[in-house]
Amino acid sequence: MTAILLIIPVVLFGAEPPSNPEGTALAQAVYDRPNGDDFSALVVMQLQGKESSPRQRVLYSYAKEKGEKERWTLMRFIQPDDISGTGLLTQDHPGDESDQWLYLPALNKVRRISSSRKGGRFVGSDFFYEDLLDREVEMDYHYLQGKGAVGKVPCEILISTPRDPDNSVYSKRISCIHRGILVPLKVELFEKGKDRPSKMLTARRIKKIQGYWSILESTMYDLESGHRTRLLTKKIKYNQGLPDRLFSRRDLTDDSNEKAYRP
Repeated sequence: MTAILLIIPVVLFGAEPPSNPEGTALAQAVYDRPNGDDFSALVVMQLQGKESSPRQRVLYSYAKEKGEKERWTLMRFIQPDDISGTGLLTQDHPGDESDQWLYLPALNKVRRISSSRKGGRFVGSDFFYEDLLDREVEMDYHYLQGKGAVGKVPCEILISTPRDPDNSVYSKRISCIHRGILVPLKVELFEKGKDRPSKMLTARRIKKIQGYWSILESTMYDLESGHRTRLLTKKIKYNQGLPDRLFSRRDLTDDSNEKAYRP
């Protein structure tokens, strides 16, 4: 077993080890960046193919910190009509445990998203179901490679690889992190078996709202197909005291209780 562990860094990074203390510390700081006890946001999702006409969807997003690495999120579409009412509930538990349920109003059914579908695309967007899950620091190795830049903005280059290759659809993520605000400005995502990134996530328009750094525009690019998904946060509100029931399977089928908390 010892010999295998010693070989892994060479396979992943040549002469580089899979992690260093500086990388782990930066990953932990990003994970712990203050984000409020809860928040709700109005988000416009724009889907754009390389040669197809753009499509637009509108949704509300809710999130709540439950402590001890427990985070709950809910996404609810309100436009267009053919997807209105669709909801995705995610409960991230400590460790590699998470539950995801998708409510499809046309069928009036709640479907559990199995862990084997982490690489499935969420409502036809460029986000995999895994991209919408919380990923704890301990689940990856983190290696701080050095300094880089996104445009003219300096950043720290952090390489993260799963400790257990079976719990991610990605073999590696390379992030450029703004040291001052601890926000990833760009993330290159490598799917298993590929030596080039297949997707890239960028963050733009970052603003401090109610004392919290908030990403108001981000885009996920499919680098192979040319398709992209842009998320535009139009309104956001922190610390309303969102009740637990909003993140229950029962309320996933009924959006009436969440309307009072929309920003």
